[in-house]
Amino acid sequence: MAASVPYVKATEPHMLETYTPEVTKAYITSRLESVHIILRDGLEDPLDDTGLVQQQLDQLSTIGRCEYEKTCALLVQLFDQSAQSYQELLQSATASPMDVAVQEGRLTWLVYIIGAVIGGRVSFASTDEQDAMDGELVCRVLQLMNLTDSRLAQAGNEKLELAMLSFFEQFRKIYIGDQVQKSSKLYRRLSEVLGLNDETMVLSVFIGKIITNLKYWGRCEPITSKTLQLLNDLSIGYPFRRALVKLSAVQFMLNNHTSEHFSFLGINNQSNLTDMRCRTTFYTALGRLLMVDLGEDEDQYEQFMLPLTAAFETVAQMFSTNTFNEQERTLVGLVRDLRGIAFAFNAKTSFMMLFEWIYPSYMPILQRAIELWYHDPACTTPVLKLMAELVHNRSQRLQFDVSSPNGILLFRETSKMITTYGNRILTLGEVPKDQVYALKLKGISICFSMLKAALSGSYVNFGVFRLYGDDALDNALQTFIKLLLSIPHSDLLDYPKLSQSYYSLLEVLTQDHMNFIASLEPHVIMYILSSISEGLTALDTMVCTGCCSCLDHIVTYLFKQLSRSTKKRSTPLTQESDRFLHIMQQHPEMIQQMLSTVLNIIIFEDCRNQWSMSRPLLGLILLNEKYFSDLRNSIVNSQPPEKQQAMHLCFENLMEGIERNLLTKNRDSSTTMALLTPSSLPQGPRLPPLPLSFGF
Repeated sequence: MAASVPYVKATEPHMLETYTPEVTKAYITSRLESVHIILRDGLEDPLDDTGLVQQQLDQLSTIGRCEYEKTCALLVQLFDQSAQSYQELLQSATASPMDVAVQEGRLTWLVYIIGAVIGGRVSFASTDEQDAMDGELVCRVLQLMNLTDSRLAQAGNEKLELAMLSFFEQFRKIYIGDQVQKSSKLYRRLSEVLGLNDETMVLSVFIGKIITNLKYWGRCEPITSKTLQLLNDLSIGYPFRRALVKLSAVQFMLNNHTSEHFSFLGINNQSNLTDMRCRTTFYTALGRLLMVDLGEDEDQYEQFMLPLTAAFETVAQMFSTNTFNEQERTLVGLVRDLRGIAFAFNAKTSFMMLFEWIYPSYMPILQRAIELWYHDPACTTPVLKLMAELVHNRSQRLQFDVSSPNGILLFRETSKMITTYGNRILTLGEVPKDQVYALKLKGISICFSMLKAALSGSYVNFGVFRLYGDDALDNALQTFIKLLLSIPHSDLLDYPKLSQSYYSLLEVLTQDHMNFIASLEPHVIMYILSSISEGLTALDTMVCTGCCSCLDHIVTYLFKQLSRSTKKRSTPLTQESDRFLHIMQQHPEMIQQMLSTVLNIIIFEDCRNQWSMSRPLLGLILLNEKYFSDLRNSIVNSQPPEKQQAMHLCFENLMEGIERNLLTKNRDSSTTMALLTPSSLPQGPRLPPLPLSFGF
């Protein structure tokens, strides 16, 4: 209701301007009054449930902006009272810890709420007066931050710090960037009270807070994680990066990213390996900032990489002497750092520097880690993700010179890692259902993504492997099949990340490596076709679309092989082609089932990807013309008598002007007809799919 106020033109009074401030006041004061009761009685603190708090604040951000001057006046009054009491307590030698905790709790709520109402600013409905009110609130929070930061060496409050980070995130979204005029009255107020004259000075406050948090809260994962996310958000926009790299604090970070200055990078102090995830975020941000002025300056790059180079050399020395005490922890932190840099380096020049730094010197270390700790996902997951990132040709960054073999050499390393991990993970045997994803399927999913990225990256000519007797491609593909057959069909669709990685890889294989698919054993082909059939009805649109594409490639291949076999040929069909055709002739129900499924979805369901679903339709019809005729008659006859003629005409229109080939022009015509047909079809009972059992 509050969101609708700017649009309300009714003559009758709606009274929202009267009651909305009362609702806002009731919420704010009730939160503040609850603090003492919760601490006194040891009750559960709502602030511990950050998700619920955020849901409430999302609503308050809209409600509080209605009659905003009243909201702002209330917040200023309450904040000044709590801040003054808090400061007096800190200066008093006899202050009780309970009184200090109460004021910190009240200030935590107020900082959260101030961040929320600032985040509720809507540009078209805001005025200069409201921006000035925002300035009053921002000044108070920044003054409180200066006070709490000055005490961090002695003590700090985690919940208050998390509230500060929430405030900074809202402030960044609304007032940092091109969408806000720099003449905004908020900036005028910041200049008058705090001497922050422009956006660059405000950014320096952000960076100062980030460095302070990383220095004093390095062992607090929630604060470290949110602090680094703030740094990452600031580094995304190029104008931000350009302004940030001019700050001395940012240059300090680029030149001193070691555990000495940032304790969360310390290896020995980590409680467990998963706590290192935030390192990737940190190095993604640093990588973006480094790229601003990096260009082709290899010396600057080498200087930046010195801490990582030293870490790799340490791990290499440990491997050479077989001293397995701390190198796993060191390596996990290192590969997380490198993945962040690899993600940030999306330009050819910078990425080639990273590639030449890591290959071939440090690749054996990654391979060795997979051999040693294949059973420990805390180690294998970061290593596999780093490799998947290195082979991902994002923004065409992987471009090798025509005389360079590095593309092929990189794929060899990829194949070796997939094969090493795949063969070893299959030795785990039975894994409990509740642990199967963490211990096995997650790593397999990353391997699928890695192989897909390498196969579709367009930097390797895969024909050379067979030409020169190199088994790298064959090893990777055979390992994929072994891993696939170890996964029950149900698991393929039960785990979303596994589904997406598998079907996207299968799409590439059916498009560019259909000869390999056709050469597989019958039971493997049946497994793959069954997975496609099940995926066609998946709830995930990406999975369903990928299955349609796979099916289109397969039926196109089959149709071409059948067409060739009916013509006079100087060379016979290959054994693989004969095998694939033979399997399809032995099991025509597979393709027939998929034709039935596709037609049912297009005709009777609210299909969200109708174009993709219609693409394999023509090939399916041409491969099963008699079955299609029977299916059409069944669908028509299943309709009420008065609708059968209309349904029959729709099927006639579907095939009108369609020739018996899969040329692009003919495909497009059939797709257009399939897209036009459903809207005019009478709705009737859905035709039940064929009862099939594939033995899986």
